[in-house]
Amino acid sequence: MIKIYGIKNCGSVKKALNFLDNNKIKYEFVDFKKTKPTQQELNLWLNHTNLKILLNTKGTTYKKLKLADKKLDNNEIEQYLINEPLLIKRPVVVTKDSVVVGFDEEVYKNTKWL
Repeated sequence: MIKIYGIKNCGSVKKALNFLDNNKIKYEFVDFKKTKPTQQELNLWLNHTNLKILLNTKGTTYKKLKLADKKLDNNEIEQYLINEPLLIKRPVVVTKDSVVVGFDEEVYKNTKWL
């Protein structure tokens, strides 16, 4: 089953959920406000994408934590992503064969969902 990680009030998450619903693609939604990602989940995502794509440097959480001022290594960034999941660019969509970060309709149209 497809899992989509994010928060319900995020515009990109809403677009992704609408796309999946409109195309009758079944999914399980995981709310970052209720469930933090595990190290295992993060490792899976990083097998398909890189840390710079996952880290949302434009969000308020990134700015609030003043992470731009800190010289963090990759392990430290990973720990921040696990402990502060709102730092993760949303949505994160996990299929059997891929991980798609963010919403881009063209990418979604070309993704193998099942």
